Amino acid sequence: MSQQTQVLNHLKKTTLTPLEALRNYGTFRLAAIIFNLRDEGYIIETNTTNVGTKKKPKYVANYKLITAEQNNKQDDI
Repeated sequence: MSQQTQVLNHLKKTTLTPLEALRNYGTFRLAAIIFNLRDEGYIIETNTTNVGTKKKPKYVANYKLITAEQNNKQDDI
């Protein structure tokens, strides 16, 4: 199974950070995989999470797949 397929299957269940992707799927290029998935038509939201401290913040991306159901709810707002 390709890393892209593994990442997509993961995103269908929960969010994913680059560190989780490295540990679980051995990919250093999660952003590139997300780019390719978006190019295929998947709607993926990017949020940043502080994994550092208040004095020394370190932000990492946190990706979430938006399903058709969630997309329809956002349209209603």
